[in-house]
Amino acid sequence: MPIYGTALLSICLLIGLAVGRLLGWAVGLDKNIGGVGIAMLLLILVCDRLQKSGRIEAPTGGGITFWSSIYIPIVVAMAASQNVVAAVSGGWIAIMAGTLSVVACFALVPIISRIGGTDAEEGETTDIPS
Repeated sequence: MPIYGTALLSICLLIGLAVGRLLGWAVGLDKNIGGVGIAMLLLILVCDRLQKSGRIEAPTGGGITFWSSIYIPIVVAMAASQNVVAAVSGGWIAIMAGTLSVVACFALVPIISRIGGTDAEEGETTDIPS
């Protein structure tokens, strides 16, 4: 059975890793900085552009959707496998940076939800079909 969308995912990953390596080099590190995240964003942008222009056939679109949906858990698993002990042993700065970023994300949820929603602001209830 052919696996559609794998070539596009591979190309986006290679480009993302190259850009991440260049970012690391630009800041003076011999590391990849955000290459997988850049690849994920690139995959989303390219898929959206191809779908809007109608260049993706149905099986390929389904394959790309599959790989896009499985790609996010892979990125989360990679981030979770980072050396947490080394980050915590780095001192209070590392702990505070992590805590403040989580608090900031929680604080931004109501603001972002107000930007996107218009039905809730007008007092209308939205029924979710079951």
